[in-house]
Amino acid sequence: MPSLDDTTRGRVLFGGDYNPEQWPEEVWHDDVALMREASVTSVTLGVFSWARLEPRPGARDFGWLDRLMDLMDAHGIGVVLATPTSAPPPWLGRLHPETLPRDENGRIEWWGSRQHFAHSSAVYRCHAAAITEDLAARYAHHPALRMWHINNEYCTYDWGDEAAAAFRRWLRARYTSLGALNTAWGTAFWGQGYDDWQEVLPPRRAHYRKNPTHVLDFKRFTSDALLECFLAERDIVRAHTPHLPVTTNFMPLWSGQDGWRWAAEEDVVSVDVYPDPKDPLGGRHGALVQDLTRSQAGGGPWMLMEQAAGPVDWRGVNHPKPAGLNRLWSWQAVARGADAVCYFQWRQSRQGAEKFHSGMVGHAGAESRTFQEVKRLGAELARLGGEVSGGRVPADVAVLHDWESWWAGQQEGRPSDLLDHAEVLTAWHGALWDAHLVADFAHPAHDLSPYKLVVVPHLYLLTDTAIDNLIAYAQGGGSLVCGFFTGVADHDDRVRPGGMDARLRALLGIRAVREWWPLDAGESVDCGEFTGTLWSEELVPARDAVPEASYRGGELDGRPAVLRRGRARYVSTLPAPAALRDLLARAAAQAGARPPLDALPRGVEAVRRGDLLFLLHHGRGEVRVRVPGRHRELLSGDTVEGALTLGRHGVAVLREAAPR
Repeated sequence: MPSLDDTTRGRVLFGGDYNPEQWPEEVWHDDVALMREASVTSVTLGVFSWARLEPRPGARDFGWLDRLMDLMDAHGIGVVLATPTSAPPPWLGRLHPETLPRDENGRIEWWGSRQHFAHSSAVYRCHAAAITEDLAARYAHHPALRMWHINNEYCTYDWGDEAAAAFRRWLRARYTSLGALNTAWGTAFWGQGYDDWQEVLPPRRAHYRKNPTHVLDFKRFTSDALLECFLAERDIVRAHTPHLPVTTNFMPLWSGQDGWRWAAEEDVVSVDVYPDPKDPLGGRHGALVQDLTRSQAGGGPWMLMEQAAGPVDWRGVNHPKPAGLNRLWSWQAVARGADAVCYFQWRQSRQGAEKFHSGMVGHAGAESRTFQEVKRLGAELARLGGEVSGGRVPADVAVLHDWESWWAGQQEGRPSDLLDHAEVLTAWHGALWDAHLVADFAHPAHDLSPYKLVVVPHLYLLTDTAIDNLIAYAQGGGSLVCGFFTGVADHDDRVRPGGMDARLRALLGIRAVREWWPLDAGESVDCGEFTGTLWSEELVPARDAVPEASYRGGELDGRPAVLRRGRARYVSTLPAPAALRDLLARAAAQAGARPPLDALPRGVEAVRRGDLLFLLHHGRGEVRVRVPGRHRELLSGDTVEGALTLGRHGVAVLREAAPR
């Protein structure tokens, strides 16, 4: 199977989305000259060009794309060619309104934006396949072609009639009979029992709350339906170019796709990352997305498909990146496993909905600070790409994450609307980041044996297979830290007896969960050495469990807040950030997991990739970092002995050198 290595060819890919159809052709030659100046090695073409390629049904206008492909090849720039199927042309919706998605209220989502396609529409799929087939046939042997990019940021939901029919087919394959569906969905509640498959619809607008398992299955179905669209186009381009890798870009922590299932179908796992430049924790957010993407890629190299060179245009206030931040966050992605660093987009648009989203070349032109920083980064990546490319990032810690648990846990009528899967996941991964511990992500049914410590921030739904896997990991000598409201429901979102699976309770030293006590916004609980927020629980410990922290005052006075049984811990609240950092750092140290470097100053991140040590400074002041031994700093060429200084948003890439 082709991989990212087949495209990068022993270097770090650098470039971005290029939308030249927005510009007169004379600008293309200026762009190529600037790309060469910026050490660009790759551009993505055609993402939103369906209307240009097929201006009317069956027509084909490839001449402009032919000239672009030839132009890129003449200047040594590779092309990631996209199928344009995320933005169908207006004529498709006008002639075939069934290709337009409907929301849960039955309202049509019209053309005039993007992602306006009904994923289950046979007509949409037919036209998408036709344009993909013709693209693949025409450019399969073009020397500029390096990779295929299918669609863009799959994120479409559809509650229409064709989706309803496809949903029923999906359910019949899953359950076989209506009796099994009624049992799985618990339709005895509120008299929802189904007697005919035609009665089963998507969870459209209802008078009151919808059946939670119905909603869960619809989310499972939607992820699978979109995956079918991806696979259909992937298989077409693979048939023409079996030697070239295929990708589609994930959005960071997007809840609509089961990222584990999708990543298994990609040759290259890619993601779009857009931390807020104003957010002091932006680097921490980037690390989370990068770790998750690397883990979806099986620990191998991955692709940063999109980032912003400057401000985005979709926040309430869109801040530019301060000097050095773009370079820092790009090198952070490389440190955490990326072999491709790309942007949306090359040249900032003058018209359209994203004209205030920055580009590598912005409205201010090539003399701007943004472009000069892009040039510097491109030169560094060109110089060091061969040193970095292909290296793996070692991690002794795994964070468990599951999209199905996320979907189930966001249902209506849960104990607290404040409990958000992504926010809890972010808090726990952030605590590991603050403790300078590099972590992989893993599905709860994955092989966990390579890890010294496994943390489970919050997995409301756990299958029997996942629970058996956790028990086997712990019995094999692994260390486990488990967060609150975990293992509550089975695969059908059926609450387990006792409010938590009995096997999991036994593992964690919990005799009973008497009550969940969610906390209001701004409310906290005193746990002795730390305060907790968001959640608390009335636990009855098993005889062999040791309370490591207990609640003080209130209804839970004296009850355990943190329980330990052997090498397993259970944390029944969300500790304050520093306390969660210390708790996980202590568990990691006891398990034998250590940071890449000891005694790091605040705001400095250390990551090992292959035989290189990356130091990334997320602060604005100057810091001194102790680095035992003698190293070569590859960006500057300097020799480092014992310590080095990092300035504002500074980056160092170190390779150990022989002692004098």
